[in-house]
Amino acid sequence: MTSAPKEASKLGQVSWALFDWANQPFFTIITTFIFAPYFANVMVGNPVEGQAAWAFTQSTSGILIALMSPFLGAMADAGGRRKPYIFTFQLLLVLGCISLWWAYPDRPDLIGPISAAVVIATIGAEMSIVFNNAQLPNIVRPERMGWLSGFGWGLGYCGGLVALFAVLLVSRPELFGMPERIDQPLFGLDAKTHELERLIGPASALWLIVFVMPMFLFTPDGAKSHVPLLLAARRGGSSLVHTVRRLGRFRNALRYLIAFMLYNDGLAAIIAFGGVYAAATFGWSTVTLGVFGIILTVFAIPGAFLGGRLDDKLGSKRVVQAAIVGVIVAAVGIVGVSADRVLFFIPAAELQPARDLFGSLQERVFMGFALLLGVCMGPMQAASRTMIGRLAPEGMTGEFFGLFALSGRATAWMAPLAIGIVTEATDSNRLGVACVLFFLVLGFILLWGVREERASA
Repeated sequence: MTSAPKEASKLGQVSWALFDWANQPFFTIITTFIFAPYFANVMVGNPVEGQAAWAFTQSTSGILIALMSPFLGAMADAGGRRKPYIFTFQLLLVLGCISLWWAYPDRPDLIGPISAAVVIATIGAEMSIVFNNAQLPNIVRPERMGWLSGFGWGLGYCGGLVALFAVLLVSRPELFGMPERIDQPLFGLDAKTHELERLIGPASALWLIVFVMPMFLFTPDGAKSHVPLLLAARRGGSSLVHTVRRLGRFRNALRYLIAFMLYNDGLAAIIAFGGVYAAATFGWSTVTLGVFGIILTVFAIPGAFLGGRLDDKLGSKRVVQAAIVGVIVAAVGIVGVSADRVLFFIPAAELQPARDLFGSLQERVFMGFALLLGVCMGPMQAASRTMIGRLAPEGMTGEFFGLFALSGRATAWMAPLAIGIVTEATDSNRLGVACVLFFLVLGFILLWGVREERASA
């Protein structure tokens, strides 16, 4: 039995990175900029209740992912191959996305089923990422992991950008010089029943199917161990229990996992709820949210590519620390903007219904801090993924990437849950979103004491 190659071909490496391109529309146009605000502000109807409902949806998926990810990562290590797991969870993602077509407005009876579809899709996306991440140390040399990880994130943001442009093109074709009726979507989509917002689910599924294929075809998998599935499950479970018991030996890696758990949850929450908060505060339409997403992603792309280069030169820890500081500043600035204030205390003129795109002081200040968030989030995510690859002991990458997913999801349900609880208790979208600062600051403090060195098995 031979092990997976330590350096895959260039085609295999690019195909691995293309996985991020294939999956990114789900995160960009479904869980962040388009469908999430539609779900909260149109399908649910009440912005406060909608933000809380979306938060509880995300917290539910986070709990389930936290329970599953470390066990399945250890199981994949015991079984050798990871692509069968990726295929299974990508299929769940496809089915969940297709189901979003039935997210009709003014149908409160469908909120439960659509929430379930979002949970299924989120589990499929996040769990497949666990196994794709675990392939990273097996396809590229350690000194180039930062570059390939950053390249993957950069491709992902490019994919999200293309998806946002596609939404904007279909929604407002006249902006691109196409001879269509103003305010009428392409393909005869009915704006009254929000067919565009509902169609992005099936469209994201089709995108995924097309662009994930190179990874399955050209990226080498781990060697098949010929271990039966049930035996692999038992071995994986036993290995996971053994690893958890031994985590005290990997104190440095454990500290990093806890730090990542906190600061990544803060980042994920501010990204996930930024569009929801903006739509509720400024009354942004789908077109405005699409433009917002495009601008944010344009700034995120160079950050991701540059972060990968800096990762290899300066080290993962330094890149993550600098990015966290930027995200903290951005989060403070974002929650400091309301319908009549900027930076918490500075009065701003009343929002005018007929204003230009981002035509108010509030929106321009919000956009400024959002762009800082965009620049920082790529390096933080890419360098964090590389960091666990540098810390994981030899032969335990699947387990540690499973624990990495666990640490990224163990409190991921807590941040949305905290947002939901605080939003409902205070009847304030702003105070709800402000919860992310606790996770960001505490994660930064814990990261300070982490050493960037590989643990011994």
